[in-house]
Amino acid sequence: MYFELSYAAKRPAIAMIELVFAIVIMGIAVMSAPSLISTATQSTKSVFAQESIDQGVTRIAMILTYPWDENDANESCQPSGVLRVTNGDHELDPLTSDPTRRKGVPAASIDRKFLNGCNQELNASAIGLDAGEGSGSEDDIDDFTDTALNTVQNAGGDYVLSGVTIATSVSYASDGADYSGSTVTYVPSTGSPTTNIKKIDVTVNSTHGVPITLHAFSCNVGGIEYARKVFQ
Repeated sequence: MYFELSYAAKRPAIAMIELVFAIVIMGIAVMSAPSLISTATQSTKSVFAQESIDQGVTRIAMILTYPWDENDANESCQPSGVLRVTNGDHELDPLTSDPTRRKGVPAASIDRKFLNGCNQELNASAIGLDAGEGSGSEDDIDDFTDTALNTVQNAGGDYVLSGVTIATSVSYASDGADYSGSTVTYVPSTGSPTTNIKKIDVTVNSTHGVPITLHAFSCNVGGIEYARKVFQ
């Protein structure tokens, strides 16, 4: 009888200790929850940011495959020539001794001169006045922007993100530089039309985070005609 009473008296104490341990463990779990949620949220934001950057880079890479200007888009007059600009760096102007080329371009070269493949000398066009502007039939770089209407184009591809839009803006940038100095500093500020640099700004807007803007540029250097391979 004594043994049974002692066992019955000790058993509730053991159950109480188990309950205390359970409460402590639950408390630790509850206290850790905010930190775990914060870590998961930051990880999700990082994924969204990376996806936004991927979409922006893809967009820029696609735009850079297009001709530099409307007057470079004539496929029958390739290679495209270096275009005349109204507000470019004078050190990039044609040579006085040979108006068809810049300093550094070999006299015997048929590429990268101020004459295209049809022996034409053309001017760079003002942004926003091209025939393909915002029409869905873009044929040069600046056709992918509409500065007056601030066109926003939907993103494509298989991505984690949803509710994403991409705004594209192309403008002329100042191309002045002091080449006689020890360093050359590029200042990507917008300048008057037309210069030798077109600046491309791609902004990815998402409902999941802050907008991300990527910048790129393309220069007025003309094109190169590659030899065509003939298959027998």
